[in-house]
Amino acid sequence: MVVEQNIQYRKTQPVVACQGLTKVFKDFWMRQRARAVDRVTFHIEPREIFGLLGPNGSGKSTTIKMLLGLLKPTEGRVAVFGKDPTDVAIKRRIGYLPEESYLYGFLNARETLDYYGKLFELDRKTRKSRIDELLEMVGLTHAQFRPVREYSKGMQRRIGIAQALINDPDFLILDEPTTGLDPIGTRQVKDLIVEMGRRGKSVLLSSHLLADVEDVVDRMVILYGGRIREEGEREQLLTKKETTSITTDELDDATVAEIDRIIRERSGGEKSIRSVTKPHQKLEELFLGIVEKARAEQAATSGALHGGATASFLRADAEEAGPSGDDLIDSLVNAKGPTTDVSSRPAAVEGEESDGAVVSEADEVLSSLLADDEPGPARSETPSDRPMPAADAAPSQEHVDDDVISSLIDDSANGGSGKGGEDASR
Repeated sequence: MVVEQNIQYRKTQPVVACQGLTKVFKDFWMRQRARAVDRVTFHIEPREIFGLLGPNGSGKSTTIKMLLGLLKPTEGRVAVFGKDPTDVAIKRRIGYLPEESYLYGFLNARETLDYYGKLFELDRKTRKSRIDELLEMVGLTHAQFRPVREYSKGMQRRIGIAQALINDPDFLILDEPTTGLDPIGTRQVKDLIVEMGRRGKSVLLSSHLLADVEDVVDRMVILYGGRIREEGEREQLLTKKETTSITTDELDDATVAEIDRIIRERSGGEKSIRSVTKPHQKLEELFLGIVEKARAEQAATSGALHGGATASFLRADAEEAGPSGDDLIDSLVNAKGPTTDVSSRPAAVEGEESDGAVVSEADEVLSSLLADDEPGPARSETPSDRPMPAADAAPSQEHVDDDVISSLIDDSANGGSGKGGEDASR
């Protein structure tokens, strides 16, 4: 039985495993200044949406930085995808949204996403496709060419979420993702997290806004003072076992009284109806309804739009097929050697001859200079293109040298003088 459990554990290796994780910050004199994380142990399974919860200063961000290899633990062990967090090989499989989005203000949204796409070595075609989908998803297509420094905090948060998804990560870390977002953006982030879990991704969601977490996480830990105070599955932690809720259509007072009498009778008077209330509509539902009505009336707004559907490469129904025809052709062309984009080819290269020879601008200039300094055809001409000398034209210097040498050889063989050989050659 133990062997089977070990085999099962190896088959389902956790995405993140922390054991006794501790981080102590010290001052210049190596005196303990703060114990930010104190003996934290947890794991995150594949396809799991995991909540790391707690108030401000409870150690959430410090724990995340140790998972990313940005901080070294004082004690304990941590592994991500079975490797040390500092291993560069796992970085391309991780998407990270920090608590504060540090963006280059002089870049616009499209340039920002293109920059991060290049860091992950995505080809140009993939970058363009994903940037278009992500901008549409976060509702910034209309503002994609505005500098990021002109964005509001909520709009910067949206572009931060897009950059965390540009590499289609297997493990997504979101640190306070809804900070600065309006209820529309908050709902969209929730839907995105659920979609990522549906597609088989693992998500670590860190927040102190519990209402934004309880609808999406599968399992959670609650930190306080750097320690885990409670952990478990969502249903296990949130279910109130001492009460039961029953929702029905509207009842009159007589019916409620009759139900209460039956409950008392069957429980021996130990149980009864504690309260009768009419359920309230959630403020989020009311807000979203008002916004949708305004949109239907085509009311103008200068802020971020509600955004479109989840990007196709992030959806659970994304095709897992092989490369497309264009991708296959590109790969075959690239296999033969580096290619040059025709649109970006210099004008001098466009002068290709039918036999494959390319006359560059530098060669043409050099040939023209040689033509001015030396007699005869330019070097760029092929032998077949050179004009034949006329019958009565003086022989070129090259032919004169050959004749003189021949005459000297003949004269030496006949025992004659050089003068006679010269006369013979004439």
